[in-house]
Amino acid sequence: MVNKLRGAGDSGLERSCGAKRSDWLHSRELSDGVQLLQAWFAGHGFDKHRHDTYAIGLTDVGVQAFDYRGVAEISTPGKVVVLHPDETHDGRAGTPDGFGYRIVYAPPARIHEAARAIRGRPCALPFVPEPVSANETLASTIEAAFRLGPEPLASDSLILSLAEALLAADPSYGEGARPIRIHGRAVARARQFLDAETTRVIRSSELEEVTGLSRYDLARQFRSAFGTSPYRYSLMRRLDCARALLCRNQSLADVALAAGFADQAHLSRMFKYAFGVTPARYRALEASRYVS
Repeated sequence: MVNKLRGAGDSGLERSCGAKRSDWLHSRELSDGVQLLQAWFAGHGFDKHRHDTYAIGLTDVGVQAFDYRGVAEISTPGKVVVLHPDETHDGRAGTPDGFGYRIVYAPPARIHEAARAIRGRPCALPFVPEPVSANETLASTIEAAFRLGPEPLASDSLILSLAEALLAADPSYGEGARPIRIHGRAVARARQFLDAETTRVIRSSELEEVTGLSRYDLARQFRSAFGTSPYRYSLMRRLDCARALLCRNQSLADVALAAGFADQAHLSRMFKYAFGVTPARYRALEASRYVS
């Protein structure tokens, strides 16, 4: 399990945390202030500190120990940790074997905006009373986050999923979600726009302008109407575009750029995740049809 977690960390970040040689961490921004971080610590992780974001993590291996709200907590593999904004905490390995985890940092303003779309009115930020839980919805959301590209629609989808799960875990909200009322013309315009724009990354503000809906209202309605998020729908249309271009004998790098992916490696990751084979393998299988 340890080897599975090891990867290329950011050496500047490691030095700033005073990490041991065997410790590492790697972080990246998804979009609009949403950050993803994966880390491994053999012993002491970090001193007491606090974030101005939600910190929602998944323990991957080992025992993750930390002090939070005056209580010593531990999280084991598969458990989810929810730390609320501006709450002091630290972090360390609970055993000599070390621990590894993945975590999403989500700005409260974005969670609040998504929660308002879900409930249909302004509301307090969701509060999860148990800092460690076996919340399968949050666990799967965190896992999915690390497969997302740095695109605005991907960030919108993640924030909405996190807000839904946090509200569901907050006992003060109960069954507070607003029934989804679909604005048929608006979601149809969104789909038509995404069908037409298959060569580039779409920004959230573009869909808001096209539909007249907020990004989170649109995400809820689009998913209800078409069974997937605007991000996923857009990604699949771009992958369809790439799949068609593979038959034209263009280089994989050119195919990637033509379909709005950052580079060939980005296309390959997304293509394999969607279709189960790499673009190169797909092209070879297509070519084999014509060999008798």
